[in-house]
Amino acid sequence: MTSPHPRHARIHVIGAGPGGLICARILQRHGIEVTVHERDAGPGARDQGGTLDLHADNGQVALREAGLLDEFLALARPEGQEMRRLDPAGALTFHHLPAPGELFKPEIDRGRLRELLLGSLRPGTVRWGQGLDRVGGPAQGPRRLRFTDGTTVEADLVIGADGAFSRVRPAVSSAVPAYTGVSFLEAWFTDVEARHPDIAALVGQGGAHAADGERGLFAQRNGGDHIRAYLIQRVPADWIAASGLAADDTDALRDRLLKSYAHWSPRMRRMITDNDGPYVDRPILALPVPHTWEHSPTVTLLGDAAHLMPPLGVGVNLALLDASDLALALAGAATVDDAVRAYEAAMLPRAARTARALEGAAEHLLAAD
Repeated sequence: MTSPHPRHARIHVIGAGPGGLICARILQRHGIEVTVHERDAGPGARDQGGTLDLHADNGQVALREAGLLDEFLALARPEGQEMRRLDPAGALTFHHLPAPGELFKPEIDRGRLRELLLGSLRPGTVRWGQGLDRVGGPAQGPRRLRFTDGTTVEADLVIGADGAFSRVRPAVSSAVPAYTGVSFLEAWFTDVEARHPDIAALVGQGGAHAADGERGLFAQRNGGDHIRAYLIQRVPADWIAASGLAADDTDALRDRLLKSYAHWSPRMRRMITDNDGPYVDRPILALPVPHTWEHSPTVTLLGDAAHLMPPLGVGVNLALLDASDLALALAGAATVDDAVRAYEAAMLPRAARTARALEGAAEHLLAAD
């Protein structure tokens, strides 16, 4: 099959996360048709997660290409750039306060970013309730996408923007995410100024991190008077089940955590005792470093589907930059194949450099120094 011109191609993006949506937005700005498939039943089907810091040298570059930078900055929280380092007693050991007008990496809640991106797309671009089952068809195309609702479509280009457990990735790579040895247990705090004033004062308007060499804690202010805290431990991936517990057994998990963090101050342990609702287990996974694949003219990957790394502030920014680079390559190429080659020639080395720098870096979140 001859690779088609991008304007004549059937382009299908799998995943309506930030990367998939901004890729679609930039393609549409350049007159290229695109369809996004998302397994969620609708935009409000689930909690979208915590807050994101979008950097001026990558995430914001993509937003500028999408024509959405000004709207992003109007929604973002520059005060979220505040960063505090605490010791286990709760004493402040480092404090960064953003300067007036500082906009290098302002924060935005994932839900608000998704609303911004969805609102920028043509009606009907996203097909909800369509989780991908598998990618079939020959490598030269056309590809056949089969969805969990039983529908199928043919595609000249499949873009996997579907995260850590990508269903597109097996079409080009046998790699699967592996456990890093470090796990997060997420806790939520709502109406923090009224209901959790001590925690609000401890965290400030941005993030606060503490560690003792064996365990850590990172708490971050979200919009809407919320805080999310992440209790960081070096444990087996199945530590909850291996302890005879369940993820929704909040009281039993809290008792275990209080024993682990027993030497931390009572003020710091409020991050364990005062959370609203159950914990969320988040083992930290990563793809092999470097993760590459043999070029396919009909399938490519971006974001976590391509280069899952520890959550240290780069993931969404790289996903947005990947999406922008791929969309611009398609807008400027004579064929889809040419565009994918150009995109991967830039993205794969960039991802490898960053992944090498962050390999094993989840352990740094436990370091007392």
